[in-house]
Amino acid sequence: MTQTTWFAFFIACWVISLSPGAGAIASMSSGLSFGFRRGFWNAIGLQIALLLQIAIVAAGVGAILATSEIAFAIIKWFGVAYLLYLGWKQWMAPTGDFATENVDPRRGRPAALMLRGFIVNASNPKAIVFILAVLPQFLDSTRPLLPQYLTMAITMVVVDLVVMAGYTGLAARVLRLLRAPGQQRLLNRIFGGLFGAAAALLATVRQATQ
Repeated sequence: MTQTTWFAFFIACWVISLSPGAGAIASMSSGLSFGFRRGFWNAIGLQIALLLQIAIVAAGVGAILATSEIAFAIIKWFGVAYLLYLGWKQWMAPTGDFATENVDPRRGRPAALMLRGFIVNASNPKAIVFILAVLPQFLDSTRPLLPQYLTMAITMVVVDLVVMAGYTGLAARVLRLLRAPGQQRLLNRIFGGLFGAAAALLATVRQATQ
């Protein structure tokens, strides 16, 4: 991969990451509910899933998943159900003094937030199809593929981690301005609705071969 090709891929990564999606909603929701330090674990979970998706595509399994009607449907509808569940949880989230980040220690545990982020990304079959369509455009077939996939994986993860950290931090700053329970309740329901909208969009996704 030449420097020119990498730079083009680098710009594409920013465009992809900044585009609103379930990952951005999950990051903002985590920042809203738990603050930046705790909420950032959700972003790490998103990246673990992204690495898994890139590995699947690099191994050639992504092509099978992209064309398997059953596998595609299972992953898609699981993702829809999980996003609806997150939407319901956010909609019903209690209000409180989030500004001090005095949350229940049983809530917002790093492992739980990482798992949440991982499932949000991993249960989106559109991501695998998208990666399968985009990554090969930047590969040089005359050079070893593994180093190129590693370079693209690192680039995508670093860029996406920065963007998701930005979404998390933005929401964490906003919640400090919303001390009134009514304001917090409204914001929880807005994010609950956004999760529902993301679920609805995922439900409309079809395989490229259909």
